[in-house]
This record gives sequence, C-alpha cells and structure tokens, in this order.
Amino acid sequence: MSQVELPRRTRRRPAATEWRADIDGLRAFAIVLVVVYHVWLGRVSGGVDVFLLVSAYFLTASFLRRSDGLRPSDLPVFWFRRFARLLPAAAVTIFAVLGFTAAALPGSQWRTVWSQSWASLFYVQNRELADSSVDYYARTETFPSILQHFWSLSVQGQVFLLWPVIILVSVLIARALRRSARLVLGVVFAAVFVVSFLYSTWLVGADQQVAYFSTPARLWEFALGSLAALLLPSLRLPRWAAAALGWGGIVALVTCGIVLDVGAGFPGVAALWPTLAAMAIIAAGQTEKPAAASSARFLASRPLAAVGKIAYSLYLVHWPILIGYMTITDSTDVGIGGGVVVIALSVAAAFVLHRAVEQPAGRMMAGVRRNAALMSAAVLLVAVPLGSWQLADSVRAATANPENNPGAAVLMPWLGAIAADDAPVVPTSTQLDDEWVEVGRSCTGSRIPDQPLVAESCLENDVVEGAPTLLILGDSHAQQWIGMFLPILDEANWNLVAVMKGGCAFAPGEAGDEDCVAWRTEAAEYAEAADVDVVAVVGTKAISMSPEERVPYGLDTVVDSIAASGSQVILLRDNPRFDFDMYRCWEAEGSESCAVPVGDVLAAENPAQALTREGSVFALDLTEYICPDGLCNPVVGNVAVFLDDNHLTGTYAATLAPAGIAALREMPGVPLG
Repeated sequence: MSQVELPRRTRRRPAATEWRADIDGLRAFAIVLVVVYHVWLGRVSGGVDVFLLVSAYFLTASFLRRSDGLRPSDLPVFWFRRFARLLPAAAVTIFAVLGFTAAALPGSQWRTVWSQSWASLFYVQNRELADSSVDYYARTETFPSILQHFWSLSVQGQVFLLWPVIILVSVLIARALRRSARLVLGVVFAAVFVVSFLYSTWLVGADQQVAYFSTPARLWEFALGSLAALLLPSLRLPRWAAAALGWGGIVALVTCGIVLDVGAGFPGVAALWPTLAAMAIIAAGQTEKPAAASSARFLASRPLAAVGKIAYSLYLVHWPILIGYMTITDSTDVGIGGGVVVIALSVAAAFVLHRAVEQPAGRMMAGVRRNAALMSAAVLLVAVPLGSWQLADSVRAATANPENNPGAAVLMPWLGAIAADDAPVVPTSTQLDDEWVEVGRSCTGSRIPDQPLVAESCLENDVVEGAPTLLILGDSHAQQWIGMFLPILDEANWNLVAVMKGGCAFAPGEAGDEDCVAWRTEAAEYAEAADVDVVAVVGTKAISMSPEERVPYGLDTVVDSIAASGSQVILLRDNPRFDFDMYRCWEAEGSESCAVPVGDVLAAENPAQALTREGSVFALDLTEYICPDGLCNPVVGNVAVFLDDNHLTGTYAATLAPAGIAALREMPGVPLG
C-alpha cells in the first residue's frame, strides 16, 4: 500500500506530522501477514485493515502539518501527485495480468478479467466485486479472481479523493470559528467513525459480501487512523506499558486471521480486532525512549524497513503470482514448497517493479502537468491493448456466419440443416455472459401482479393487444427455455410474460430461504389469477451426475391449481446437470472427452409424465435434441449446448424452436404451434 511522503527529521519526541520508522514497519509487517496468510493458510489476515488505517494516519498527519496554509488549490496538487505515484506500478501489474490471461487462461475467463482490469485501473474494483458477489448469474470460478486484491487499493484510492476534501473543509471551518484545526478534525472524524461503524455493523448483518467491499462500510477504519494521527502524539506511556501494549498488538495482529474468519465477518465489529491492535502499536511507539526489545524497535528494524520499501509493489504482485501458480498447477493448495516458490517470485517481482517502475516514476513526478502526463501514460499502457483486444474479439464475433452454426437444427431432418466443418463454435467464450436469455421490459398494464415480490420479477415482451399469452414461471432453469419459446411466440404473434427468480424453483416443497418461499406463494397466486392461455414451468429436477431425476417437491399441487384456473400447463423437462463446467471442458479437452451418457444424468423415463392431465397438463421433453444418440455433448451443430455445468446457452435454446413447435402440435388443447 502507499505512504504519504513526509520529511524525515530527527527529534527525540515524535509528533503526528513526522515520519516514524515503526509505523512504516507496521505497514511492512501487515503486508507480510497478508502474503503469508494468502499463500499458506488460504485465509484473510486482517492486514489490509491495518493498511487502510495506516494510510489514513499518514494522510491526515501530512495535511495537519501544513493546515495553517492549506488552500483549495492544494487539493489538485495532492491528487495528481498521489495517483501519479500509485498508477504506474498498478498499470504495469494489470498489463502483466492481461498478458498472463491471454497466454494461460481459457477464453471463458477473459471477459471477467477485462471488466476487472478496467475497474482496477480506475479504482472501482471493490464495486465490481460487490456487484459480482450478489449476482446469481455470475460464473463460478475454480480460482479467485486474479485481480481481486485491487479491491482494497480501490477503496484506498476513493478515500484519497474524499479525505483531503474533508480535511480542507474542516480546516476552513476551524478558521472561520477561530478554533483549533485539530479539534474540528477530531470532531469530524469521530462523527465519520460512528456513522460508518454503525452502517458497517448493519450491512454485515444484512449482506456481508457487499459490506466487505463497501467503501462507506470501511470509512470508520480510515477515521480511526485519522483519530490516531490527531490524538496519539500527546500520549506518553511508561516504557513497560509501551512494551506490553506494543507486543500485545503484534500478537493480536498475528493471530487475528487464525481466530476470526476475517473474510466472512469483516468489516463490522470483528474488524476492531486488527484496527485497535494497530492503534495500540502506534501508541506504544510514542514512548520517548523505546526499549531495545520494544515493538517499536522491532518494527523499525532493517528487515522490515527493506520490506517497507517494496510493500506496495509486493501487495500488487503477490496475488496474481499466487493465482497464476494455482492456475498452472491446477490446484488450490500450493503446499509448503509451492508457497516458498510463490513468495520468492513475489519478492523478486516486487523488487523489480519497485526499482524499474516505482522509483523512476517517483523521480519523474513534478508539477500537475507532468504528473497528469505520467498518469495518462499509465492508463494508456492498459487501455490501448485491453481496448484493442476487446474490439478485435467483438469484430470476430460479429462477422461469424449464422448459417454455419445451425445447432440443434442438424438433428431435425425436415430442416435440411448442415454444420460447416471449419466454422468456429458459437457462442465464443467471451460471449457467455450474454447467453442468459432476457425478456424486454417490466410488466405493464393488466399484467402487473398485485403481489409485490412477483411484481418486481415480472417481465414481458412487446405486447400484441388481444393476442394469446404464455406465462413462464421459475428459476434460471425456466429462464433458459425462454430462448426456445421466443421464436415460437414471435411467429405466432403471442405475448410472453416471464416471472423469474434465480435460485428459487417454482415448487413449494423445494429448499429455499424466506424470500424464495414468499415469492413462490405469490407466483402461484399470480399464475392462478392471471388472464393467460398457457403456463410453462419446469416439471422435473435433474440431479448432478445422477439418473435420480425427479418431480420437484410439491409441484403437483401447484400444477393442479393452475390447471383448475383455466390455463393449459406445459411441464418442461429439465436439462442434464453435471459436476463440471461443460463449456470449459470443451475449451480444454474437446467435445469427445467431455461427452456424458444421458442415462448417467437423467432418468430413463420423464418423471413429469406422472403429472400430465388429458387436455390440460402436458409434458414437453426435448432431451433427444439436447443429448442426441444417448450422449450429452458440449457442442452440437457448431453451437455450444451448455453454458456451464447445468444451463443451456441461449443460442442453443433458440435452435430448439423447430423441435418445440413440432412437439406443441402434438398437444391437443394447447393453441400454440
């Protein structure tokens, strides 16, 4: 992490505005904990929380030192200087990650790296990760994101924009009131601490994953660092008390990640552990003559001073090297020997990055214009190759000939479709995120449900007044079938209404949280009351790599109620589910190596047949077009069949439409097809 530049002075009694070797060493000690915990323990240490606190300490101390002459014009100077110092090394790291991605990662992971590269470059990676953490449709990765560690740098960068503004406004208020700037800043940062801490505590209980990456939920840690810079310089402790407090703080930091599940409990009340430990260490260093065996002397030692010089670079490179090692070895456990290799490579890379990028960039910094040029060069180092890569991929995808990719149509003799032998498979790996079938807009008019939860999840296509309507209900396994229904409904001039909730099957007996249970109840009420002609739901539940396919628990009761309300019901047979990502298997090994016999993943007979009722409830089974000739292949007709381990691609679902029409025509009473 970064440190605000401060002049080095020699005084016996440290002040808040002075550089302190022990606090610089605390920063280095924290990075060591971060690396060791990541590499060998696979846990989060709490060291990042110390980074955030220390960065605020240095930042506040620096501005406080010159508060008497602080002016609004000083802010741009600080911002350009700060980011001119940080961006070059970060940009080189991101550039290297892009190179590794192109060389070693499958195409299905490229898009994630692309979006996170932009987010990391512009200090919004924490927001990107927070959005992904609550996105049901986000792809599941074997290894953590190779740029995940940029979340803390993003939070820090955002605070580097905010904190100087808070300090300047506080100083101006102090001048207007003729009060001490230190006093006003203390009141302001105390208020920030209280508000942010209360918000953080609430958000951790409501959604911890979002809270972990939230800047507002982290501001109290920065506020605590600022309060340390304001209050602790006046504190003087006896040598014995300083020794006990300092070493107690170090022990607390070392054990934090062992005792607490930092990744699952921070940044709420539990984060007081490492931050208060850091406060104790800083306070212990205020003693006038630290003992030879004190924590302050330990933290100011040469080894930690050496680590402190490369701390920022070490933080930047250690995580990509760790994830890269896991990727190359295809293992989430690096072991003792592998950990030594990862740490050695990280230290070497950090040294090179510091000497080749950080130091030259520091020497080049000067006025706002030169710093702006330095920042621009760093941004372009990433933006030009990344933008070019994305553009080339988009052009390649846009110029593909759809006639060469008939998908399931090659299994329908009456269509006469032929797949070109040399055509690339679609969707391309970078298009997978777009393969979730979407419906145009929120429901309007009489289609808006009275039930609040269902109203939030109700979507419709362009409405044809007076035309029949198909309602499809369920989770992502119902949603994927919209890809088949849309071409059929468009041709027949039918309306489509979709009520979807990811991860929540439309069956009252299936597992689900309180929100899911309430949604199911409302969805069933809506299906019974809505003026629709046909209701489609998923009528079976496939079990991963098992022939124990079954009817979803409780579905029979709901289906009978919907049928009794006057709508025809179509029970869609579930697609196979696997214990591996079918698309990535095809990427890595080819189609034949990934094929699975259909008898291993689906029941011999369609379980939904037991729920059918003559003239009102019908079963739609297109398994022969998903797993032709008894094999579930990853690619059929130059189209990828599966999006991941248990969903169809939208592209392949659309190619099932002719088979769907043929099946619907065999259902007496269903006015579709």
